[in-house]
Amino acid sequence: MFKGFREEIDGMMARDPAARSRWEVILCYPGFHAIVFHWIAHPLWNSGWRVLARWISQLGRFMTGIEIHPGARIGTHFFVDHGMGVVIGETAVIGNNVTLYHGVTLGGVSPSLDSEAQRDQKRHPTLGDNVIVGSGAQVLGPIDVGHGVRVGANAVVTRDIPCCVTVVGIPAKQVSKVAREENFEPYGTPMGEMADPDAQIIDGLRVQIGELKNHLADVAAMQTRIADLERELAQVEDQLAPARAPGRSRAEQSATTKN
Repeated sequence: MFKGFREEIDGMMARDPAARSRWEVILCYPGFHAIVFHWIAHPLWNSGWRVLARWISQLGRFMTGIEIHPGARIGTHFFVDHGMGVVIGETAVIGNNVTLYHGVTLGGVSPSLDSEAQRDQKRHPTLGDNVIVGSGAQVLGPIDVGHGVRVGANAVVTRDIPCCVTVVGIPAKQVSKVAREENFEPYGTPMGEMADPDAQIIDGLRVQIGELKNHLADVAAMQTRIADLERELAQVEDQLAPARAPGRSRAEQSATTKN
């Protein structure tokens, strides 16, 4: 038990350079306090002591500003950095080595609509291993977020996300691949340059517009050439007109011209 306790603390220290010692984490980190409350409340919830489990989770919320429903399933080395305003719903499932920042919600979609039908149903997201969710991000509904995913700050995720990608924006869009699932990226945001998906679309449209302009230029050149040929043809017909006598066939006129 104490070994697992120490490993959880070490996992938090590995992801926060501000943590100087285990004692600092134990005494000063609300993310650590919140997970301790959950370690107590979750077994009680599973054993049928629902009200007591909820009371303990509410006590943890009051003490830490982090709301974790006792029914949520959380893996090892879970870290909530800063923590204030984090909400984790009843049917949420969180894998190992997951990091959440302040203001994150793992919530449901339209919980007030037909609440009775939603009771005991999967309503909250499932996060794979090594997921990082940046501050203010909202991950909503019974969706799957794959292993190694990075969710940028303030993103809104309402659809399944494949493994090892970075998503940002509202709604969240994929902007890059994650080089390694285990790599830690603070706030779920890559440190290098990150392509804007909207900018990529605009750039693509610009290329297509340029190609269309080139095609239009080719068409205009062909029309000009056709007009020139029509003028040349009209000039030739004008030159041949005097040689054509009235009432004579074209073949006879041609023979006369040859003679």
